[in-house]
Amino acid sequence: MTKHMPDIACQPHQAPQGTLNWVGMSGIELPILIQQGLDSGQTIRLSSKAQAYVSLDDPISKGIHMSRLYLLLDQMGTQQNLTPTRIKAILEAFIKSHKKLSHQALVEFKFDYYERRNSLLSENTGWKHYPTTIRGELRQGQFECEVSIEIPYSSTCPCSAALSRQLIQEAFEKQFNEQTLDYQAILNWLGTPEGIIATPHSQRSYAQVKVKLTETDQLEVSRLINHIEEAVQTPVQAAVKREDEQEFARLNAANLMFCEDAARRLQIALNQHTDYLDYWVRINHLESLHPHNAVAILTKGIEDGYRDEPNLMDPIN
Repeated sequence: MTKHMPDIACQPHQAPQGTLNWVGMSGIELPILIQQGLDSGQTIRLSSKAQAYVSLDDPISKGIHMSRLYLLLDQMGTQQNLTPTRIKAILEAFIKSHKKLSHQALVEFKFDYYERRNSLLSENTGWKHYPTTIRGELRQGQFECEVSIEIPYSSTCPCSAALSRQLIQEAFEKQFNEQTLDYQAILNWLGTPEGIIATPHSQRSYAQVKVKLTETDQLEVSRLINHIEEAVQTPVQAAVKREDEQEFARLNAANLMFCEDAARRLQIALNQHTDYLDYWVRINHLESLHPHNAVAILTKGIEDGYRDEPNLMDPIN
C-alpha cells in the first residue's frame, strides 16, 4: 500500500499573496550533448551548470514543484543534442508540468566548449576552451534562444606602434646620419637590440558575443567561434613553436586594433550572417599601459532587440 505523503506546495497560501517572476533552481550539475560542427556530425558530452525556472502566476499557491523541473531536465536535457528546438521542448514541458501555476519558463546551460585548433605554421594542434552559455525563454508562447561566448585574442595598440616606429626612425638617423648607406651594415644593425629600440604594447583581449537564434537553427558553436576569430585575425594560440610565435607577431603587426576597430570588425562579420536574429558584442582590451580596460559595445540595432547597456554580461576583470 502506497503511503500518502502531504504536498505542502499544493496547499493554499495563507500568508501575503502575490505572483513571482521566476522560481526555480540554479547550479544544477548536468552533462549535456553538443554537436561539434555540422560537417563532422560528432557529438560531445560536456559538463554544465544549469538553471531552470518557471513563473509563479497563481498568487494563492505556496510554490512550484522544483523536483519536476529537475526530472524534466534530466530526461530531456541529457539524452539528445541541445538545439533550439530541443530547448523549446524543455520549456514547454516545464510549463505543462505546472499547469495553472506557470505560463513562462527559462532554462540556461553554462559550460566550457573545447576546440582542437591548428598551430599557425607548425603541424601541431592544441586545445582551446571557450566559456559558453545557452539560454532559452518561453513567454506568452514566444520563444527566444541565445548563445553567449567569450573569445580571447591579442590586440596591439596602433598608437604605440606609431610611437615605436618613430623611435626606430630616430635611432636609425642617429646611427647612419651622413654616412654612405651600406646594405649589409643596415641589415646587421636591424638585427641588434639597438635596431629595434621600442616595441608596441599588446594585451590579451576578449570578445564577449551574444547571438539570438531561430527555433529551426542548428546550434553551431564552432561556426560562431570561427566567425569571431576570423574577424579579429589574432586569436590566442594553443601549441606554439618558434615559427608559430613569429607568425603571431606578424599577425599582430598586420592587425593593429583599438577596441573600436575590433568591435567594427565583428560588426561587419556578424552582419554578413543574416541567420543571427540579433547580436550584442562587448570588446574588452585588458590594457598593458593602463590599470583599466578599454571597452567597446555594439548591438545589431533592431527594434525591440538587445539594449546597449555595458553590463549585459559580466565584465572581464
